[in-house]
Amino acid sequence: MPGRRRARVAVLAAVLGVVLTAAVVGVLLTVAGGGPAPVDPAPTRTPPPPTSAPAATTASPAPTTAVPPPPVAAARSLWLHLNSTPTSDAQLAEEARRRSFVVLNQWESGLVPRLKAANPAIQVYVYKDLSSTRSYACRNGVDDRDLPTGVGFCDADANHPDWFLTSKRGGRFEYGGYPGHWQMDVGNPAYQDAWAANVIAAAKAGGFDGVEMDNALFECDTYHRGSCPPKYPDDAAMRGAYLSMLQNVRDDFRAAGLAAVANLANARLHPGAWDAYTEHLDGGFDEWWLVFSDSNLLPEYGEGWSRVVAQIEANEARGKITWVQPHFSAGAVRPFRYAFASYLMAAGPRSALVEIARTDGYGDPTPWHPEYDWDLGAPAGPKAPVGPNLWRRDFACGVALVNANATRSGPRVFELGGPFVDQDGATVTSVSLPGTSGAVLRAPGCAS
Repeated sequence: MPGRRRARVAVLAAVLGVVLTAAVVGVLLTVAGGGPAPVDPAPTRTPPPPTSAPAATTASPAPTTAVPPPPVAAARSLWLHLNSTPTSDAQLAEEARRRSFVVLNQWESGLVPRLKAANPAIQVYVYKDLSSTRSYACRNGVDDRDLPTGVGFCDADANHPDWFLTSKRGGRFEYGGYPGHWQMDVGNPAYQDAWAANVIAAAKAGGFDGVEMDNALFECDTYHRGSCPPKYPDDAAMRGAYLSMLQNVRDDFRAAGLAAVANLANARLHPGAWDAYTEHLDGGFDEWWLVFSDSNLLPEYGEGWSRVVAQIEANEARGKITWVQPHFSAGAVRPFRYAFASYLMAAGPRSALVEIARTDGYGDPTPWHPEYDWDLGAPAGPKAPVGPNLWRRDFACGVALVNANATRSGPRVFELGGPFVDQDGATVTSVSLPGTSGAVLRAPGCAS
């Protein structure tokens, strides 16, 4: 999404052909007080479907005995399995019990009954791009049966050329860094109707619970910097087109019994955009949330910590889903604890957290932390300030703490008012946290 972008090519041996990924953007804004305010890198598009039938992921039979999910813990998580990596019955059963949501491509619908056999409550979504059609999914003039989009390139090219968004010179927009991704006119009612009808039919046929709508964009020149289409010459006009589409398809999805969650990465940079888009959705997904690398952690400032935490708060208040995805390496302690504690400042029964170690790392399940199994109990109330950019939220069996000051600022001491067990197993009565860090502690009687 917004931000300069470059592409790299990754090969998934024996699974996919070529997969395009986006590199992390190194664009920073200076924050008063010394902390970096990163501009979110572009999210990566789903890879093309395998060139042969995905027998490796669908041949095994579904488990015959359903295993009940574990007790509800403080954190909920999701698994975005978009790179068509191989799976096993044991892996699917374990992740179904752990995760609240799974997102798959259309061609892996055979995994849906296997996941639900292990956990009937799990919600499985299918990936579909709102904004593009893909010429790589058109072969010999015929669109693939299972598409990562809602409209096939072959059909649109032959029968609906007006659905392609065009530049001032009349040429079609191909996404910079993403060959074969062609931008469509999301404000065109005919495109909206066809997209919704095709996606709903595919999702229902595959047994999915909902749709993850990728690329709900906010800027008129996303993927083609400096060139806005004449039809939508500024960001406000482009956002109007997306709002029109979300409004138009909403009733169709409701009637079909399908939930709709859109990728709204970078919404924090556009005041009011998160709430405006999610008003016509069942939820929002922030693909670049709070932590952008092991050392690039978002502090408090005008478009910083409070704004991304407010995304969860706003959705919880309206009964909507929120998925948030921080980016950091497996085993990186500080970014995980900052993200986890910040998530708990607002999380409720409709929120889910998932980390990712590299852009487009949507293959094997992401790490499972012991903290995800902690039952902190019901929250005692909303988050509360306990100092400048210092936050605390109490639970029946624990507490979450965050220092959202700039990364290079000095540590701040949180007096806990009693003993707690920290994430390293030590009993403490106070915690010292530097800027952009967090902690989650359990009450002694609740810690195992």
